[in-house]
Order: sequence, then structure tokens, then C-alpha cells
Amino acid sequence: MSLPVVAVVGRPNVGKSTFFNRAIGRRVAIVDDTPGVTRDRNFGQADWTGHNFFLVDTGGIVEGSQRTIDRLIREQAMVAVEEADVVLFLVDSRTGIHPLDQKLSEVLRKSAKPVLLTVNKVDNLPTESNHLDFWELGMGEPHPVSAVSGRGFGDLFDVMVPLLPEETGEPEPDDVRVAVIGKPNAGKSSLVNRLFGEERVVVSDVPGTTRDPVDLAMKYHGLNLTFVDTAGLRRHARMKDSVEYYCSLRTARVVREADVCLVVVDCAEGLHVQDVKVAETAWEAGCGVIMVCNKWDLVAKETQTAAEFERQAGKRAPFLRHVPFLFASALTGLRVRKTLDLVRQVAALRQQRIGTAQVNEAIEALVERQPPPHARGRTVKLKYATQARTSPPTFIVFSNLPDEIPAHYRRYVSNQLRARWNFTGVPIRIRLRKSGA
Repeated sequence: MSLPVVAVVGRPNVGKSTFFNRAIGRRVAIVDDTPGVTRDRNFGQADWTGHNFFLVDTGGIVEGSQRTIDRLIREQAMVAVEEADVVLFLVDSRTGIHPLDQKLSEVLRKSAKPVLLTVNKVDNLPTESNHLDFWELGMGEPHPVSAVSGRGFGDLFDVMVPLLPEETGEPEPDDVRVAVIGKPNAGKSSLVNRLFGEERVVVSDVPGTTRDPVDLAMKYHGLNLTFVDTAGLRRHARMKDSVEYYCSLRTARVVREADVCLVVVDCAEGLHVQDVKVAETAWEAGCGVIMVCNKWDLVAKETQTAAEFERQAGKRAPFLRHVPFLFASALTGLRVRKTLDLVRQVAALRQQRIGTAQVNEAIEALVERQPPPHARGRTVKLKYATQARTSPPTFIVFSNLPDEIPAHYRRYVSNQLRARWNFTGVPIRIRLRKSGA
């Protein structure tokens, strides 16, 4: 489905992310008083009177600044303007006309796209009239809104909707959501850009450049893939400010909503405790997991270097023995495209459903090989089993004494089912229930 695109642009700290969250009806973009919190283009779907459109939140534009991060943010914002059908130029009524507003208005006047001058923080409509001062920018009628309360949004969107092209096609559901997660500066954004063949997200040597999750869609072998580039995850004790903490919470939510997680590791630094914890977060959430060992071009190679890396990882965290490892380089492109094939494979295995007769046959075989230990002299029996759901695969095993089955035997059941069917990269759940007889 092709929806019209509306870009929200402006200098830092005029309330673009608050406006974005209000317009789409949920908190997607991080809001903080610190200028420059939003750095990448952030997409969200909104609608007004039955008209659907994509809204794009952009980083604050500092026109003329030569700081690397300001230049990258400005480039991203201008890409959003080029892709947009309508541009909402957001300014701040409380500070009045700022020199950066004037510079940005000169840039936007050169664009062929319709631009609506949107004056934010007019919280006492209709008594306030500060927004009228912005006629001076020469951008046409100023439209007053309050992103905090939502006032003025209806009038603004009533003017905006007729400027939008008609949406085409029927909604196409996302088949697979892929979260790209890992420690800060592991190369997540570089990997995403390499996959898409263009600079879709900001890449910088400064750790923590990505803050808001960024959704990017592609079609691969008939499968709709939505990649979500996320902020780097680190221990809460090491978080320097509230923005970083909120980024971590947002990333954790993205993981819970994902089908597959690409855990990006800087293998030039080796596998750290935090890398394992990040992977464990995705595994416990029920996501498919693929370990992408990035910067492999920087690692000194010997015989079996990759195999030894995997072996050591499996020793530190046993669940990693069931996870595929991909040794790649986002910089050179080494094995990056293979990521897509692994995503397809793991996503399909996560949806795998096993017939009840086959599950019971497997349970009988594993009990015959190793029966459950007795509980206080009583025989523990596994009566029958069935697969209750997929995503992740969940099996219910009925027993006469389910509470007496120890953890090590549950792991044995899980490992035997995994060995019988290929669940590479996919966590499986074993639920024990008391049988009726």
C-alpha cells in the first residue's frame, strides 16, 4: 500500500517529537527538553477523517553548522523533505522568530513541495495571537497548534489533507518484524544501511547516535520485512541521562514486538557480558535470534577462528548453542546479504507447527530413552502432549505430577524436541499441565 508522506521539520526543540506523538496517537518518538534528541527519520502512520498518511519526525535542523552530527541530521531531514508530499514547518510561538527559522524558511521556499507553517506551543487558543508574528517568514498563513493538548490539529489537518495525493493499493501486513539490537556502536545502523544499499539511518563514530527506533521496509523473495534499527542496549547503571534510559525502554518494547532479532556484536572486541544479556533479552521474549558478528574484517584469523568464537559463546550461555552465527562486515559487505536468508529461515521455523501425533510420538521416544525421575517414591508420567501455539513454538505436556518434574528434565524435553525438529534460532516453550486422570 502506498500512503502519502508528511514530513515534520524545524530547528531543535520546537516540539516536533511531541507533535509527532500527538498526531499518531501514541508515544513513539522520545520527548525530552534536551535539544537534538531525535536524530533519525522516524516514521508513523496517522489518519484524519479517513485519510491515512505516513508522518515523518526528523531531527532538529541547525542550518550552517559544520558539526558532524548536525550535518548528518540536516542531511536526513532534507531527505525526508524530498520524499514527502507535504512538509509541516514547525516553529515555537514562545521564542518567536529565531534566526534558524529564517534560514530554514529560505531553504524550504526553494522546495517544490507544499509547506504549511505550523506554530507550536500556542496553548491558549483562541485567545493567543503570537502565531500571527510568523507571517514575517513569508511562508504563508501560520497555523497555530498545541502539541501538548492537541488543540488546532483538526484545523491544520483540514488544510493539509486536500494537499495529499490519493493513497493507492490495499493495506499490506508486515510479515516479519526484524529488530536490529546490540550494544552501542556495534555497527547496527551500518548493517541496516548496507542491507538497504543507501544511507537510511545516521551513522557516526559517536556511541548512541541512534535513539528512536527507525522502521524500514523491504520485500525479499515475496516476504515483507520491516527492519527496526534501535538504540544500543547497555546496563541501566551505565546510562548517563534520562534520554538514554527511555531509549533502552523503547528498544526493549521493540524487541517484544519483533519476530526476529539480529543481535549485532562487535567481534573485534570479542563477546562481552552485555552482548550475551542483549541476546538473552530477545530469546526470553520469544523472538527468533541471529547473532551477527560484525567487523569480522578486523579480526585476525587462524584455523577455526569462527568455530572457536561460537564454541566459547555456547559455553558462556547454553542457549547460544541453538542460535545461528553470521560472521560479517557492514563496512565491506562481507556476508551481509546472507542475513536476509537467515531471517527468512528463522522466521519460518518460528511459525513451524508440529502435528499432535508427531509430538506424542516424540514424547514417548524421549521418555523411553530417559524416564522422569521419581518423586518421593511415586512414578512421574508424561501422558500426552500437543503444540499449543507458534511464535514461539509452545508445547503443552500433560503429566500426573507436573509440579514434581525438575528443571533439568524440562530442559531435556526441550532439547529432545529441538533435536527432532529443526528449531535453529528459535526458542521453544514447554508448559507442564496436570492430566485429567
